[in-house]
Amino acid sequence: MSFFKKLKEKFTSNSDAVTDKFRDGLSKTREGFSSRVNDLVARYRKVDEDFFEELEEILIGADVGFNTVMELIDELKMEVKRRNIKDTSDMQSVISEKLVEIYESQGEVNSEVNMQESGMTVILVVGVNGVGKTTTIGKLSNRFKQEGKSVLLAAGDTFRAGAIDQLEVWGDRVGVDVIKQAEGSDPAAVMYDAVKAAKARNVDVLICDTAGRLQNKVNLMKELEKVKRVIEREIPGAPHEVLLVLDATTGQNALVQAKTFKEATDVSGIVLTKLDGTAKGGIVLAIRNELQVPVKFVGLGEKVDDLQKFDAEKYVYGLFAEAIEQEEVSE
Repeated sequence: MSFFKKLKEKFTSNSDAVTDKFRDGLSKTREGFSSRVNDLVARYRKVDEDFFEELEEILIGADVGFNTVMELIDELKMEVKRRNIKDTSDMQSVISEKLVEIYESQGEVNSEVNMQESGMTVILVVGVNGVGKTTTIGKLSNRFKQEGKSVLLAAGDTFRAGAIDQLEVWGDRVGVDVIKQAEGSDPAAVMYDAVKAAKARNVDVLICDTAGRLQNKVNLMKELEKVKRVIEREIPGAPHEVLLVLDATTGQNALVQAKTFKEATDVSGIVLTKLDGTAKGGIVLAIRNELQVPVKFVGLGEKVDDLQKFDAEKYVYGLFAEAIEQEEVSE
């Protein structure tokens, strides 16, 4: 059975709201990427070196990343030989299958948040200014509340003008309290207060915002380390998650940011915002393949419930939705 058929059976016959969000949210990437793959398949009768060269260009254009593309092309060439594939029409399903395999080949893929079975879960959210960090915190808070958990927020971005107010707006919107100090305060002091308050209130989840001034890289990284030390001193083993927020529309720049933050702090997962706003959604694969850090959430729209847990198969379904559904019609 082809991989397209497996995805079709799994998703088109049992479509749900989350699958639809991936389908709709990846429409821009699908229009750019899948339509070019369709055109490639239509123009070539056989799978040859010229076919692979053009496919390589399409993948790089979708921001899959040079190293990942080279690995993927090698895998595809081996698969073509192994299966003795001659007709280019069989290639879309094989490409989709290899995209999932490459994502999952970087060790264990766990998109679940590391929630503590007993006691509080502390999540540190990091990333540069402008990537949607505060919005992500608001949407995560809403998600946890919908799951029946109590949530508290720590306004640790004390330097960016309006950051505390923005977090409070989200807190009011989803019904979550925010622990804050005056603008310009020591972020570590805010974290200390927040941990104390979270313990006193016996909350399930404490989500901590942080500054994102990458132009002061050394200071910022020292600040993050200090914040982590304060949290760990008060709650051994915390923070339980360090989520790095990246803006998908910045493409390869997001990968550079990810590498910088990974050097300074133990990033445990990526939140990729604005995936619905880019035609270069291949950045998901580049991040996973080059950093060996799982993408845990993706932003697929502006609504409060549009932050979704990442799923590699749903992602690939979103990339090839029309082709998968067309196969269903042609059977």
